[in-house]
Amino acid sequence: MRLGVNVPNFGPGTDPGILRRWAQTAEGLGYDLLMVSDHVVITPDVARKYPAPFYEPFTTLAWLAGCTGHIALGTTVLIVPYRHPLLVARMAANLNDLSGGRLVLGVGAGWARQEFEALGVAHERRGRLTDEHLAAIRAAWADERDYRAGDIPIWVGGNSDAALRRAARFGEAWHPLRNTMSYLRETWPRLKDLAAEHGRPTPDLAPRILLRITTSPVTGPDRLAGEGTIDQVADDLEQLRLLGAESVLLDPFSGDPGETLHPEAAWEMIAAVAARRTAR
Repeated sequence: MRLGVNVPNFGPGTDPGILRRWAQTAEGLGYDLLMVSDHVVITPDVARKYPAPFYEPFTTLAWLAGCTGHIALGTTVLIVPYRHPLLVARMAANLNDLSGGRLVLGVGAGWARQEFEALGVAHERRGRLTDEHLAAIRAAWADERDYRAGDIPIWVGGNSDAALRRAARFGEAWHPLRNTMSYLRETWPRLKDLAAEHGRPTPDLAPRILLRITTSPVTGPDRLAGEGTIDQVADDLEQLRLLGAESVLLDPFSGDPGETLHPEAAWEMIAAVAARRTAR
């Protein structure tokens, strides 16, 4: 099972040097994948959670591709309706080619209504637009003479029924975001059924889970996967492996933008997981 790290590409503490240190730290610890988020316009609804500076994901990943040697690079998640699908197809294919085939394209439909309005995209049509754009991206990549796309896996993010149907139709993997273990166990069989309905193989399971290591155990039915003592986190990862997860992305951002001013705490947590992984 591959392990990855979600790197904050936003917030008051983020700059090119910190992004480089994040990437090189993750690669140096033996992680297989690093991913970054996507917003284009930092409207008030976005800024409350992810304040400026916000580094655009394709630009950021191109920078990090040159700062690293082999770690895979991806988006968690690219908001598909924000860009023309042929532009996404081109940028993704070029980045994959220039990085030596390291790109993972995580995609989603988005949520920030004010950002949609600023971009002139209909918020209420975001699900339909996402499906239409994904079909167009697939079609563009099929023309290898023009796009040289290689084999770019699409991970479909989201926890809704629509996201599950989208993963069954378009995804090499389903990329649910920050869930409980019980949700993942209960929902995974539904995706298998949906894929069978579309005559497609079941996508891989590639969840993004919270990473919040505590000194005391976290209990209760609302405990998210990846939350608790290092033993609890290690057990969650083992349970995900047994469930069939091919990749797991650790997300050490707990929601306070001020965390970006002190990334050392997050680096200590990902180092603790890496050490436990090596010990096994």
